[in-house]
Amino acid sequence: MRVLLDTDTVSAALRQQLDVHIRGARVHLSAVTVGELYYGFEKSGRHQHLRRRFESVVLPWAAVIPFGLPSALVYAHLRAELERGGHPLADADLRIASTALAHDLTLITGNEKHFARIPGLRVENWLR
Repeated sequence: MRVLLDTDTVSAALRQQLDVHIRGARVHLSAVTVGELYYGFEKSGRHQHLRRRFESVVLPWAAVIPFGLPSALVYAHLRAELERGGHPLADADLRIASTALAHDLTLITGNEKHFARIPGLRVENWLR
């Protein structure tokens, strides 16, 4: 199984509330998620231990996918479609979902309902 971890799932793993290794999946991260995590590390000096854990435990076994042309094309289509339907999604979340769709990955998130409005997106919640 090839998966893309949402920011909330990585955060849970960093707090040792989730062991993503036990799933046996090929794990990917969106560059958007990486940016959100580093923003959180920078914003709060108390989270430096999480930054070190992220860099030593998560990054070595997760492939980081840049937000490139395939994701951008999916993003443009989805954003227009969701806005036309009156159901916009936060930009970072839409970019993460677009990355999952563009690379045929299952999104692992605790926000199942949040991402349910994305047509064709496979979502699983490992935080339950």
